[in-house]
Formats: sequence, C-alpha cells, structure tokens
Amino acid sequence: MVRVVTPGVRLLPNAITVLALCAGLSSVQFTLSHNYVLAIGAIGVAAVLDSLDGRIARLLDATSKMGAELDSLSDAISFGVAPALVLYIWHTDTQGIGWICTLVFAVCMVLRLARFNTLLEVDKPPYANEFFVGVPAPAGGLLALLPLILTLEWGDGWWSAKPVVWVWTIGISMLLISRIPTLSLKTVRAPAKAIAPLLVGVGLLAAAIIQYPLVALAAALLIYLVHIPYAVRRYHWLANHPEAWNVPLRERRAIRRSRSTRRLRLRRPKLPKVAGASGLNMRLPRPGTNSHVVRGVRTFPPDSQDRNRRRSWRRIGLRQRGDR
Repeated sequence: MVRVVTPGVRLLPNAITVLALCAGLSSVQFTLSHNYVLAIGAIGVAAVLDSLDGRIARLLDATSKMGAELDSLSDAISFGVAPALVLYIWHTDTQGIGWICTLVFAVCMVLRLARFNTLLEVDKPPYANEFFVGVPAPAGGLLALLPLILTLEWGDGWWSAKPVVWVWTIGISMLLISRIPTLSLKTVRAPAKAIAPLLVGVGLLAAAIIQYPLVALAAALLIYLVHIPYAVRRYHWLANHPEAWNVPLRERRAIRRSRSTRRLRLRRPKLPKVAGASGLNMRLPRPGTNSHVVRGVRTFPPDSQDRNRRRSWRRIGLRQRGDR
C-alpha cells in the first residue's frame, strides 16, 4: 500500500520547526523586558516542538533535506544563540568576560549540530543508536539556564554569582562538543505492563509543572546530569558485549546477571534429596562427611563446620581471616 502525502501535510513538520525557531527568538524579547520566566518557558516550548517535528515527519513520511537543514538552523538559534543572550542580558558584564562566554557557548552549539549532521551518514553499530554523542542541543540550552532558574525560584545565592554562571556556561559548552554518550529517548520502548504507570507519571509531571514549573524543570535538569555516568557505563558495557546488541532489554538484564554470577564463581550446590522430605529441606550427607540429620536439620561436628566454612570462602576467591 502506497501512502500518498499531500503538499499541506508535508508542510506540517517544517511549520513546527519554524514555530520552534520563533519561540526561541521570543525568549530574547521576553528577556529584554525582564520577564525571565516567560523567556525560560519560550525555550522550553521550543524544546518540545523540536522533539515533535522529526517524529511527525517520519510518521507522515514527509522527511526532506530542507527539513533537516531547517531543523539544524532552528536548533542553533533556539538553543545556542537565545540562551546565551538570555544569560548575557541577565548578567551584563562590562569587562567583556560574559560576552566571551556567550560566544563560546553559541559556537560550541553550532559545532555540536554540525557534528550531529555528519554522524548521520556514518555507519554505526546497532547499540550506538541508543545514545547521543555529547549533550543534545535542547538539553544543553536548558542546562545553561539552570543558574537563572534557581535564582528565580530561591533568590540570589552562590549559584547566581557571575563567576559561577560563566564557569557553568563554559562547562555546558564543553559537554556539548564532548564525546560523552548520553541516552536517547527516541529508541526507548515501554512494555505493555508499564503503560498505565507511565500515564500516571505523566499526569503527576503535568501537575508538578503547572503548580511548580521552575522547581520541576530544575529537578528534571539535575536528573539529566545525574544520568550521564549511567549512560557512559551502559555504553561501554554494550560495546564489550556484542551478544546484547539486538536483544530486548529483559534479555540484556539476564546476560548481565549471568556474567556477574560467573565473575563471583557462585554455583548452587547439587545435593541429593530424600524422597518425600521436600517440606523438611532434608539432604543426604555427602560421602566422607561426619554429619547426621535430626528433624530435617543437618548437623556437623565443630571441625567439619569450620572446614566447610573455609571451603565456602575459597569458592568465591576470598580468604578468611586467620586462614593461611
């Protein structure tokens, strides 16, 4: 069956991209009028629209080279130029250090987007599609505004000092152009059992954003920063285990558990069971051991207990204190 896409429907993803560009630029206008809450909200709206245009284009089979270039230009302005200008207007620096940091952030954002476009044509292993190289543009633009978000919610503090703000801006700029892997939500698939809890979570998140928008946004950004070490660990684990590249998440967990068990060399002992005594957990004694069973409980002499305990320590590669 051939899907026919009308010209109006093909225009929809590009229209969403243009709306994201307008939202990002509007944040500068809100900043000039000292309405910083709306400025942050406008960049947040641009991030939401940026996550929708590509999905809608693929869903409608309306992808095009013009749309890809337009998306990159929109991201450069909405998440590179606009957040940098918001920070610079918020902390006007007459010495020029603030403007240098603003330029560095904008340049790093453009370089990050240029590298992203070039990596689209490079053959990558299957697991690499689950990660971004560096922090993506929407997350980087919002992370740069985290000092402003904290100041609007809790007032001035060490996070609002000019040196801290500019060092933070340079740090986020380095994360943009770094090769640190971060998780991509585009490939996340929720199982059928998790749909209802996820919908409840979405409702709670919407209520938190409506009631405490800045607190919810700051918490989401901090959680995103905390997830980076986990993403790096998961990336390296997948790179070293090719057998887990094309399997579901449940099977990956099974592979990870099995390898952790082998690393400790733990094995469940195989002992013959007494017929009809499963409820008493009775086991026959091993040949050569001086043990007997009393009411379903095996007892050993003190010397055999100490010997068995030392064997259990040696089985996992550890040495008991006093064992030579």
